[in-house]
Amino acid sequence: MQHLLIGLGAALAMPALALADPHDVFGQYAVEDGNSHVVISDCGDGTPCGTVVWIDPASIDDGRTPEEVMARSTGEPVLGMVILEGLERARNDWRRGTIYSPSADRTYGARIRLLDDGRLEVKGCIGPVCQTQHWTRIE
Repeated sequence: MQHLLIGLGAALAMPALALADPHDVFGQYAVEDGNSHVVISDCGDGTPCGTVVWIDPASIDDGRTPEEVMARSTGEPVLGMVILEGLERARNDWRRGTIYSPSADRTYGARIRLLDDGRLEVKGCIGPVCQTQHWTRIE
């Protein structure tokens, strides 16, 4: 009986496994290839918007600075550009938004959610076909 009580006490003293809230996506992330950082903040209505806040100068091959990198279709600077928006809260993620890829110069349907390991799962979709990236939170 004493062994049972010791075992029960040890089990109660252990912290419970914390599962991430898949909607808690706000923060700064390094994109999967590491060439840029995106801050996800409140759009003003409680939904997440993602803004490019850093571009690795080493990823720019034509002598431009990060401030000079422009979106091909609009001519707008990529640094400071909102690339993720229009998301709606669903049961286990955010969906029905859009994400713009400056490298592809294309906008995709978007779904995002925070994974239990702290990475952000980002899906860019054309119809039912999606490509998934995992972005790493920067503390």
